[in-house]
Formats: sequence, structure tokens, C-alpha cells
Amino acid sequence: MDIVTLAEVSGNISVLGYGLAALGPGIGMGILVGKALESTARQPEVSGRLQTMMFIGLGMIELLGLLGFVAFMLA
Repeated sequence: MDIVTLAEVSGNISVLGYGLAALGPGIGMGILVGKALESTARQPEVSGRLQTMMFIGLGMIELLGLLGFVAFMLA
């Protein structure tokens, strides 16, 4: 196996890895927003505090996706 073929295979594997790294945060965001909407429907009086906590959680989940992107760019 020559060096060009090895580099192409390595690049393809890193793209697949980033796709898998983006899948987890995407699922997590969907679950978080769905549960926040469900909680707001059950107790509308706590919607302001719940929305703030949801956005903090979304930021932390998004950080996981960005870390996956950085790892993809470094590989």
C-alpha cells in the first residue's frame, strides 16, 4: 500500500468519525428540547427558568459537536 492510498483511507475514516461524533449531540439536542417542551406544557409557571437551563444544556451539548469537528480537522 503506497502513501497516497493510505492518506485517502485515513481521510475517509476521519470523515466517518466526524459524522458519528455529530450524531450523538444531534440526538441529545432533540431529546433535551423535547423534554423541555413537555415540561413547559406540564408546568407553564417554570418556563422561564427551564428555558434558561435548556439553553445552558444546549451549549454544553454543542461543545461536544465542536470538539468532534476540531478532532476531525486535526486528524
